[in-house]
Amino acid sequence: MTVTTNVDGISNRLLDLVPAAGSPQTRKDFTSDQEVRWCPGCGDYAILATVQGFLPELGLARENVVFISGIGCSSRFPYYVDTYGMHSIHGRAPAIATGLAVSRPDLSVWVVTGDGDALSIGGNHLLHALRRNVNVKILLFNNQIYGLTKGQYSPTSEQGKITKSTPMGSLDRPYNPVSLALGAEATFVARSVDSDRAHLTSVLRAAAKHPGTALVEIFQNCNIFNDGAFDQLKDRTTREDHTLRLNHGEPLVFGVDSDRAIIRAADGSLAVGAATDPAVVVHDARATDPTHAFALSRLTGDSADVTPIGVFRDVDVPAYDELVNNQVTEATDRFGDGDLMALLNSGDTWSVD
Repeated sequence: MTVTTNVDGISNRLLDLVPAAGSPQTRKDFTSDQEVRWCPGCGDYAILATVQGFLPELGLARENVVFISGIGCSSRFPYYVDTYGMHSIHGRAPAIATGLAVSRPDLSVWVVTGDGDALSIGGNHLLHALRRNVNVKILLFNNQIYGLTKGQYSPTSEQGKITKSTPMGSLDRPYNPVSLALGAEATFVARSVDSDRAHLTSVLRAAAKHPGTALVEIFQNCNIFNDGAFDQLKDRTTREDHTLRLNHGEPLVFGVDSDRAIIRAADGSLAVGAATDPAVVVHDARATDPTHAFALSRLTGDSADVTPIGVFRDVDVPAYDELVNNQVTEATDRFGDGDLMALLNSGDTWSVD
């Protein structure tokens, strides 16, 4: 990527790289010249193609889009999109993205991370980005395994998982990333599947419009170390009977014949029942209280033989970066421009000879 630097030290694209007025962008505009280096058949290829195809919809110049990643297979992502980007350090992508989003509100900031990167060493950073509602979009690739380091169990691996690091089976109870995000009261939480391009695009579109942190968990197949982890949701013969598609304002009905539904049980919890049951629940992604969305997230996988995908929660709350910049403006109006050196030399200071 060719850049120039202006007098303020801010890097900018050369003018001839900015799309001409009226010239629509395409996937090719967001495809870098770097060789894509993932294992053949990896689900990351499908996600990359979907994201590259979606980015022109933002209507933004490429220099106003940034992808920040941590460490892991998914974190090679910034090399392959022709935008600004940073392949950062393990688990710290949300922290770096927070600083960038707060200091550069003109940018569209995206984080690409994996279940190991985000939920193990990076768990604390992820939680704080979610609770603060920083205006970043976090794509969490979940393959339920450590792929880059060759097949150890991850924070989302199922209990009993036999891997190189757990030869007798994992004893850990796995994280549910959607439940975790909703527990932190994230304002936008969604889930999709790597191979469902239309669905993933619709979720990315909703995330991009959200004014705050948007977490999108993407089930991603690792065909080398955890092949087939999501076959039930991907196989044409089984997916409709095991996939609950969330659409705001619509009844939670699923199944090949739309004969199954999510109902409100007597104890107040959600359960699978018949579509004819009068207790069928209508999905409300805009509910201020995250209880409904959290209850849906608990249906994932073996607990109910159905997995919800789509937008669990989408509520409008002031974004952290907007609040910070408003506070800075207010302070400047009240006290004037600050003096950094005076601040550093104020209070308890001393000199060392």
